[in-house]
Formats: sequence, C-alpha cells, structure tokens
Amino acid sequence: MKTSDLKLPTSDSPLRSLQAGRWFKLICGASYQSLPAVRNLALAYALAGADCIDVAADPAVVAAAKEGLSAATQLASTGDFSDLSRPWLMVSMSAGEDPHFRKAWFDPAICPADCPRPCERICPAAAINMSGVVRDRCYGCGRCLPVCPLGLIEARSHPTTIDAIAQQTLAQVDALEIHTHVGQLDEFAQLWDKIEPWTRHLKLISVSCPDGEGYLEFGRSLQKIIRANISDIRPLVMWQTDGRPMSGDIGKGTTHAAIALAQKVLNSDIEGYVQLAGGTNQYTVPKLNALGLLHSRPYVCPPNRPLGEKADSFVEIARSRKVSGIAYGSFARSLLIPTIEQTLYLEEVPQQLRTAVDLAKSLVDPLKRSAFSG
Repeated sequence: MKTSDLKLPTSDSPLRSLQAGRWFKLICGASYQSLPAVRNLALAYALAGADCIDVAADPAVVAAAKEGLSAATQLASTGDFSDLSRPWLMVSMSAGEDPHFRKAWFDPAICPADCPRPCERICPAAAINMSGVVRDRCYGCGRCLPVCPLGLIEARSHPTTIDAIAQQTLAQVDALEIHTHVGQLDEFAQLWDKIEPWTRHLKLISVSCPDGEGYLEFGRSLQKIIRANISDIRPLVMWQTDGRPMSGDIGKGTTHAAIALAQKVLNSDIEGYVQLAGGTNQYTVPKLNALGLLHSRPYVCPPNRPLGEKADSFVEIARSRKVSGIAYGSFARSLLIPTIEQTLYLEEVPQQLRTAVDLAKSLVDPLKRSAFSG
C-alpha cells in the first residue's frame, strides 16, 4: 500500500478546527496505560484527521503517544499529504475523586474455578482474565463491579500525583484537561495552584465536569480561578460536557446526556468553547445536526470582558454559540482495538494500517464533512 492510498483529509490546524466547529478529540483514557494501544491509536486517528489526542499524565504514556504522532507525521511527509496538521497532545488530571482515575481489582486466587466470569465478558477493554485485572488495559468504566456474583471486584483510585512526574508530562504536551465534580472547588483551586506555573505554554485548558445541582454556579467559580491566572489570548478554555462517562460503546441513548449538558452551557454566560464527551458515538453528529447545534460562526471568547458582565452583545453571542467539537473515548477505542492490537508497530503492517485508518475515518469524517455542509 502506498502512503497516498490512505487519502488523508486536507487538515486545518487544531485551532481552526475548534473555531469552525469540527474539532475531533480522541480520548485514550485518563488511566489507560496500554502503551502499544496508545501508540497505535494516536497514529491511526492522527492519519484520520483528529485534532487532539488525550492521554494519561504518565511519562511512558505521553512518550508512546508522541511516538505514534511522529510516525503519522513521517507517513504523511513521504506521501502526498505534507499538509497533515499534527494533533495537539493533551494530558488529563483530576481535582478530587473521579471515576476516570480508578481501576478495577480483585484477587484471582479466591475467584471460584466454576465461576461463569460475567466480568470477563462485559469488560470492553479485554482487561480481565484468569490472572485478574490487567492494570494497563483497565480504564475504570466500572461495568464489572456489579456483575461479579460474589462481589469480589472493587474499584481502586489512581489519581494523578502532582509531583515531578506530572510536571514532566505538562512540559511535553499542548493541552491539559482537569476532571472535577460539582462541589470540588477547593480541590480544583489546590490543583490549579500547584500546576499553574507549568500551564503557561499550553494552548488549551479543558475542564471536564458531569452535570449536577449547582453546575452553572460551579462553572462560573472555576472560570474565575482560571481567568485570574491566564491571559485573554492563551491558553484557550474549553468546557467538556461529560454526559455519561465511558459509555459511548453501550448504545444510541448514551449521547443524549452529553448533548443536554452542552445545551445548558451554551445557553449560559460561561465563556469558552464547548465540546461533548461521555456517551459520544456514531449517533452524536446526526443528533447534533438535527438540533442545529453544530457549525456556528467561529466563536472567540470576548477579550477583557469582566466576569459576569451581561452586555447585550455578549448575550447574543452566547445564544448563538454552538458545539465546537466532540471527544470520543470508549467507542473510538473499541472501534480500532481488534485491529491495532495485532501488532506493536501499526505502520509496519500496511493492510492493518489501512483498516485502522479507514475505521478511524468512519468516525472522524462525519464531523468534518458536516462542518463544511453546515
């Protein structure tokens, strides 16, 4: 297979994609540490036109993702697609407890030999076998916990530690995502105080928070913390509306919660780009199009606007805002895992590379095409 056979899209920069409402982010998983899979996922989705690759704040995981992105750049530069824009690399951290930063665990020695092992069948990451939970594969979806007949499986938290390792990863990436929950304002402020010196070179700060009572008030409080410490130009601010975390591979209905939360933010005075996550899948773009929520004119946060000010012009902009992009996690990974796990270096097996890129494009292209037709 020739590199040119991949038919890569003409790629805008990630920033232009964000402004035009065609931003595509791949979520590898905040606690997912399967290095070959992360490398090959980054490679395939970069070639398919992704704008951002989100990985765990782990130096080894960051290195694997960067290796995949470098391989994608090399493939593009040797063919007819030298205009391929390198995706931004993002790491995720948590402010307080968050399900994205947990892993399942059980002692395989006490698992009955005659157990039907429903946990193994339900695991979307193939992270459970006779030896227990494969730590690097587990990304904390929690589906195995309630199905164990004897209740032997537990969730163990693995939050990001803000130490030299986290600082090292921030120095190597383009963007940061902070996972939080309503009510964790003190935890967010403490995390921000620790990492702020390491964020000044970043292009984007994303806040991921599921819905809850007091969500908008909490978002405004987070906005004050962020805006007090960054310039009006960079980094940009994004709100990730995490509808139903780690559920996109379950079915059609999971995308509704993400869209409902996005609508709440879009209709508020919270400033920034809005990106869906949590339950996103192949049904998300058609649903957004049906609701008229994609592809507004480029939205740029008003510079130097005092927080809370509700000038008529800003109200009009806020009401006209639409979704800037979509992040795909469990669905995007499950789509490619059977193909990419057959080799350590996807680019060395042309047919598998072609299959993986075609599969990735089947998810990326509807968003990109829809933007141009909107």
